Amino acid sequence: MGNQLVRDHPASPVVSLDEAVGPRVDPTAVLVLVAVAQFMVVLDATVVNVALPTIQTNLGFSEQDLSWVLNAYTLIFGGFLLLGGRLADALGRRRLFMAGIAVFAGASLICGVSQSEGMLLVARGLQGLGGAMVSPAALSIILTTFAEGHERNRALAVWGAIAGAGGAVGLLLGGVLVQVLSWRWVFFINVPLGATVLALAPRVIPESRPRGATRGYDAEGAIAITLGLMALVFTLIRADTWGWTSPQTLAGFAGAALLIAAFVVIERRHENPLVPLRIFSNRSLAASDATMLVVAAGLFGVFLFCTLYLQQVLGYSALETGVAYLPWTLTTIAVSTLASRIVDRFTPKPVLLGGLVMATAGFLLLSRVSGHGDYASHVLPAMIVLGAGLGMTFVPITISATSGVAAADSGLASGLLTTTQQVGGSLGLAILSTVSTTRLGNALDAGAALPVALTHAFKGAFIAAAALCAVGLVVAIALLPSPRRKSASEPAATLALSFARCPGAPYCMPLNKQPKEASNEQ
Repeated sequence: MGNQLVRDHPASPVVSLDEAVGPRVDPTAVLVLVAVAQFMVVLDATVVNVALPTIQTNLGFSEQDLSWVLNAYTLIFGGFLLLGGRLADALGRRRLFMAGIAVFAGASLICGVSQSEGMLLVARGLQGLGGAMVSPAALSIILTTFAEGHERNRALAVWGAIAGAGGAVGLLLGGVLVQVLSWRWVFFINVPLGATVLALAPRVIPESRPRGATRGYDAEGAIAITLGLMALVFTLIRADTWGWTSPQTLAGFAGAALLIAAFVVIERRHENPLVPLRIFSNRSLAASDATMLVVAAGLFGVFLFCTLYLQQVLGYSALETGVAYLPWTLTTIAVSTLASRIVDRFTPKPVLLGGLVMATAGFLLLSRVSGHGDYASHVLPAMIVLGAGLGMTFVPITISATSGVAAADSGLASGLLTTTQQVGGSLGLAILSTVSTTRLGNALDAGAALPVALTHAFKGAFIAAAALCAVGLVVAIALLPSPRRKSASEPAATLALSFARCPGAPYCMPLNKQPKEASNEQ
């Protein structure tokens, strides 16, 4: 297949065949490999939670400093996501993906052999940097491998299942590793996974980057947005401790706002901006990112507070807690697979709205917990509804956030989505923690027993999460466009080719039949 056709039709999902491994690329193999890498990153976000008490005992962390085992990762991960997404476009997606895997796996090894607080915290920060390189690059690889439409929706369903189920699997795996081996294995497990991905990536994943992508770098913009996001995430982490109206919190938010405002000014003036502001003219992308910000605020705090309820109120062990999450995990995986097919038929918006309604209902069900051995009667039904809501939410929101994005901007779109998810999660955790802490203090002051006070506190967090999901529903209804179904206008080859009949479907389809409007769709 000649490269002239690729140049004549820039809407093709493959940017440059000169830099690809060749036409015999198996999209299924690509998806499996990047899914394993992303699963490793998502898994790490929750698997460490279970090991925290043991880590505190072995390394001598104080109660106050222990939270930084999580915060060190979150701070660096959230701060560098946007830069990581743009570097994937500029330097090559496979190149950044492999570099991120190497950093993440190497940092995991250092975490596992850590003998002091400082050594572990530095290594956790390096893990966050590796994750910030891997996540946007991996999603960008999917976007440039699968043609927009049915096949990409199927791939993003796998992605959505990983995002929704990875956290719950992490709790189960963490419990097993800590109980059977030691806390160090929650980090060591990443080393063989990372080595396997690094060994297979050059053979499986084609390199891709836009021509002329290295014509200068926006160093000023990169510094401004990275520092701005780190300041924002750090302030959100500390807001519950400092107080939302304290001078430290207000100064932190003001500093973050100034840096982000400076970033916008720099992007408007720079010849080769880190984030071309034109990308926000894509209504589907802008509205999806706004929705993700609010939805992540509600959804990502649930693992912490539900875990605390199971362990501190119902008395579950780490392993029992992980097993308790299995129905949630299985439901999310099953519904994510189904969601891609529903999106093919009804477009993303109605599927997303249905998912948000289910997630809101799930949180309201969870707020009915009684504190008296009610896993089967209250927690389990809520988990199943929430698992379905997650599956029906992440797939369509990812599809909408990447719909109509040019291949040259796929890393940027991936970075934007992941950044809003991370910032939203930090915001939600800060809000839910404030609600929970306030209600716990009030209940204890009123003379309630500790289990009763904890239940009262966690119920407040679940109600707040339901409110945030409801806000996300309103944002999606108001802002997300309702595109017409494109099945009639899509090339027949895109819909007809399957992985079994043509493993290189996105590469072997007639390039002269690619829809020219794909990169302009909003």
